[in-house]
Amino acid sequence: MHQGYDCVASNVLDAIGNTPLIRFERFLANPSVELLVKLEAANPGGSAKDRPARFMLEEALRRGDLHRDSTVIESSSGNMGIGLAQACRYHGLKFICVVDPRAQQQNLEVIKAFGGKVVMVAEPLGGDFLAARIAKVCELLEHNANSFWPNQYANPDNPQSHYEGTIREIDEALHGNFDVLLVATSSTGTAQGCRDYLRARGREVRVVAVDAEGSVLFGGSAGPRHIPGLGAGKEPKLATGQRFDDVVRVSDLDCVVGCRRAAQREAVLVGGSAGGVLMTASRMQAELDGKRCVAILHDSGTRYLRTVFNDQWIEESLGCDPAALQTLINFDRDAQTFGCRS
Repeated sequence: MHQGYDCVASNVLDAIGNTPLIRFERFLANPSVELLVKLEAANPGGSAKDRPARFMLEEALRRGDLHRDSTVIESSSGNMGIGLAQACRYHGLKFICVVDPRAQQQNLEVIKAFGGKVVMVAEPLGGDFLAARIAKVCELLEHNANSFWPNQYANPDNPQSHYEGTIREIDEALHGNFDVLLVATSSTGTAQGCRDYLRARGREVRVVAVDAEGSVLFGGSAGPRHIPGLGAGKEPKLATGQRFDDVVRVSDLDCVVGCRRAAQREAVLVGGSAGGVLMTASRMQAELDGKRCVAILHDSGTRYLRTVFNDQWIEESLGCDPAALQTLINFDRDAQTFGCRS
C-alpha cells in the first residue's frame, strides 16, 4: 500500500523548501560545539536562491508587475540564474540571464537547458563585474518590450522569502533552541530575512554574516575574488545600512579549505560560500564552546568541481599547491587544538 501522498508536491516549485538540517559531528575539532547545517542544495534547483527566485516572480505576477508574455531579465553569478530559469520555465516566461566570466560553465549550461538565454559581459565596469552586469540588464530592459527585472539586489521579496521559509524552518525544527546562525552574504537577502525573523520573535540568536575578503559590503575594500556568490564588488541597495551581530571575512582559500574539509570529514560536497561559512564556524569555535550553531549552506560542491575541487585551478588561481592545501585541510587536527585559523 502506498503511503505519504499528503507529502507529494503539486509541482516542482512547491518542492522548494523544507531542506534538511544535518548535524556535522566531525567538521570541528572542538566537540563541545554543536554544529547543524541547513542543506539548501536539496532544493530542486540546487540552491538557496530557489526560494527568492520563486517568491519574487510569483509576487510580481500576483501584483500585476509581471505578465505571462513578459521577458524576465536578471544579473546573476549562477545560482539565482538557475532558480529563475527553472521558475520561468514552469510559468512559461522568457528569461535572459546576464553573467560575467567568473560564472561556472556548468551553471550556464543548466540555465540554457531550462530555455534561458545567457548574455556574457566580457569586461568589468569601473573595475567591477557586478556594475557591468547591471548596466547590461538596464540596456536589455530598454531594448526588450514588456520586460521585467526582479532585481535581487534591491527587491524586498528577496529577504522576505527567507523570512517566510529558510529561518522559519530552522526555528520550528529546533523550537527556537539555538544560539548562533552563520550565513553567507552577497545581496544580503538571506541574512536579512533570517535576522528580521529572529528579532521579531525575540530570539536571542547571534547572527554572523560571512563576507569575502575583497568585498565592499559592511565598509570593506574592493579586491580580487574568485568564489562566486560571496561578497560584492558594488554595494547592493539591499545591503545599505545593514547591521549584524558579527561580520567575519574569509579568503578564497578559506572557502576552498572549508569545502575540502566538509568532503573529507562529513562526506558532503558543499559550494564555495558554504566552505567560507564552515571555516567561520571553525575560526570561532573557541568562543562558541557549548553552543548550538546553525550554518546555512547555500549550494552544492557539484557546481564547483572545476574550481574548488580542482587542484590545478587552486594552484593557478590561489597559489596553493596540493601538498600545502592538504596541510591546511588537516591543520586544526594535526595541531590538536581548536580555534586555529587556516
